[in-house]
Amino acid sequence: MKIIIIDDDPFVCASLKTILQADPEISVTATGTSGEEAVKLYREDPPDILLMDIQMKGITGLEAGEQILREDPQAKLLFLTTFSDDEYIRKALQLGAKGYLIKQDIEAIAPALKAVESGQNVFGTEIVTKLPSLIAGKPEFPEGNWELGPREREIIGLVAEGKNNREIADALFLSEGTVRNYLSALLDKLELRNRTELAIFYYQHLK
Repeated sequence: MKIIIIDDDPFVCASLKTILQADPEISVTATGTSGEEAVKLYREDPPDILLMDIQMKGITGLEAGEQILREDPQAKLLFLTTFSDDEYIRKALQLGAKGYLIKQDIEAIAPALKAVESGQNVFGTEIVTKLPSLIAGKPEFPEGNWELGPREREIIGLVAEGKNNREIADALFLSEGTVRNYLSALLDKLELRNRTELAIFYYQHLK
């Protein structure tokens, strides 16, 4: 898995590179310290995932992400920041970022990268708890167009709590493969695109 790291603090970049490359599945191909560098490096050698801070001099991580996604709608962006500001999170969701993590949770970064690579959306627990307020005013999903069993409701609830597939599997005594199958079927049934929309669905209809 090829990763580019962007953070305005060179020490953070170097530290993250050292930590992540301890995992044999992760290769950090480049680092940068600005939104401009993020765009340039992405164009030169698109990574599997761009791991990027938000607040930087010049163009912000959000602005760089918006530009990158305009040029490559399939780009996978994972924001890593010290800020859990609601507007930042809302903008990241609107952009189509694959995840939003808080820097303090260093141990969660490598698993989050792997989850994003496998097609999941990843938001730290602190971020997931903000979803109810962040989705205020968003259009409701149509009422009454689904039939959900108890197990499906349990899984949706755990997704809304920010649990990953392994944690859901452990909680419900299922295999990870079974959890993935449930999630894929749920997304198809509810006509949703990702785990974030599934969490939003939970707060709008099941909580």
